[in-house]
Amino acid sequence: MTTDSAPLSGNQKRKMRSASRLYAVQALYQMELTGLSFDRVKAEFLDLRFGAEIDGEELIDGDIDLFSTILEAAVNWQARIDQCTDRALVAKWPLGRIDTTLRALFRAAGGEFQAKETPPKVVITEYVDVARAFFPEGKEAGFVNAVLDHIAREMRPESF
Repeated sequence: MTTDSAPLSGNQKRKMRSASRLYAVQALYQMELTGLSFDRVKAEFLDLRFGAEIDGEELIDGDIDLFSTILEAAVNWQARIDQCTDRALVAKWPLGRIDTTLRALFRAAGGEFQAKETPPKVVITEYVDVARAFFPEGKEAGFVNAVLDHIAREMRPESF
C-alpha cells in the first residue's frame, strides 16, 4: 500500500513480508476470538492496519499478496494444520489447551507451509520472531521453533 513510486529495497520487501506474517497471526487471532468472517477481518487489516498510524507511530505496510495467501490458506487448510499441530504437541497439551495467540501463529505458519514455496527454515525463523514479539519474556519462542519444525517436516518433507 505504498504511495510513492520508488522501487522498494530488498530490506524493505523483507520487512513488509515479516509484517504480513505478524498481521496474519493477528487476523487469525481476531477471527477466533470475535467470530468475525474471513472477508471482514481481511478487509479491516488491509483498509485500517497496513500502514496505519497508532499513537504517533506509523505501522509498516505489509505485503498484501503474502498476507492474503497466508490468511486464506490458514482458513482453507485449518483442519489439516490443526491435525499436524496436534501431532507435534505432547499428549497433555492438545491444541485447544494452548494460548490463542500460539494457535493463530501455528495456523498462519501452516498456511504458509501449505500455500507458498518459502523454504521451511525461513518460515520457522520468521514465526519464531513473531512469537518473540508477542512473548518477549517467555519460553514460547523455543516451543514455537520445536512445533513448527515438526509441522514443516510433516507438511513439506521434501525440503528436509
